[in-house]
Amino acid sequence: MYPEYLVAPMRQELVDAGFEELKTPEAVDQAIATEGTVFVVVNSVCGCAAANARPAAKAAVKNAKRPGKLVTVFAGMETDAVNTARNYMLPYPPSSPAMALFKDGKLVHMIERHMIEGRPAQMIADNLVAAFDEYC
Repeated sequence: MYPEYLVAPMRQELVDAGFEELKTPEAVDQAIATEGTVFVVVNSVCGCAAANARPAAKAAVKNAKRPGKLVTVFAGMETDAVNTARNYMLPYPPSSPAMALFKDGKLVHMIERHMIEGRPAQMIADNLVAAFDEYC
């Protein structure tokens, strides 16, 4: 686990954009296994989370059509909550950062780390907006 003082600003960046932090497996289950759309961001301390993933997520949720619920878990911190979220993302392997869109508890769109690294935040946001337009 990372020191909380190190990850606090990274957590806050998504919270300030309207995301709810999920820190327990029960909170993850309750958020994802519901009716409607849920956007999950697996946050991370890595550089591609700072440069690409978080900016993309924040830009995408400004879209007119957006998920009903915005949530985040933090890789390397609340391990049980992250593992629970990743179980919902199967068959995709664990990666962080990562982003997933669920509709009525089913995974409908996934962005893995390899789709985030080296890509501009706006390109990732455009991908998310297209998914939001289709499923939300």
